[in-house]
Amino acid sequence: MARAIEAHYRPRFAGDALPADLIGCAVALADKLYQLAGFFGIGLQPTGEKDPFGLRRAALGVVRILIERALPVSLYDLVKETYQVLPKDIGQAHAEVMAFVMERTRGYLADRGYSANEIEAVLSRTFVRLDQVPAQLDAVRAFSRLPEAPSLAAANKRIANILRKAPGPVGDTIDEDLLRDPAEQILGEQLVAIARMVEPKFQARNYTDALKDLAVLRGAVDEFFDSVMVMAEDPALRANRLALLGRLRSLFMHAADLSRLPG
Repeated sequence: MARAIEAHYRPRFAGDALPADLIGCAVALADKLYQLAGFFGIGLQPTGEKDPFGLRRAALGVVRILIERALPVSLYDLVKETYQVLPKDIGQAHAEVMAFVMERTRGYLADRGYSANEIEAVLSRTFVRLDQVPAQLDAVRAFSRLPEAPSLAAANKRIANILRKAPGPVGDTIDEDLLRDPAEQILGEQLVAIARMVEPKFQARNYTDALKDLAVLRGAVDEFFDSVMVMAEDPALRANRLALLGRLRSLFMHAADLSRLPG
């Protein structure tokens, strides 16, 4: 108990040691998240250079513990749980706390040598698990060295823009009978085959090999955009092609948003 009490102050400053065991990590996280959620909930977040309550230090402590101790928990869920145990008269500032901690995460990762594009490719995704971020960043870096990377990054940008402008929700079911153009047939076939190969790798957190496998799709993706009009006049064809692109994008998004990379 004494060791846990001492550990809950850690890290006290930049470069300080982290709690050595899981109990210490749990107490330290609880203390820092309670502090962040409470002060943000009453509107006392840092402004400019002023941080009288040490909230930046607390947020960086949360980031370091989750990443360096590789704790398999969601920051989103931790912040949500914190607000459930705070007094009811303290306001909900879940989004603000998340944004504040993620900004500290960006600085922490930049200090470790990752580029702004690499960091945004990983952190711009929804419900990021911080313990998985280093492996995802390393995968993005390895992917960026591949000759297929610029083309696929450009394709992901194009796909993101198309899906953003889609007239209504994009479905996730692809009707093979509606894949009429040879280019979309080839992409559909390759997508199914690659998905079977890479999804187990994503589940095993083998992000680097998964992204390298996905690079094989470059030729089919390029041919698709050269030959196929996605926004076809036929509503069924249009919806099916959007679903195909949505499935492709979601597969890449398991590791990173490649549209954030140069391409």
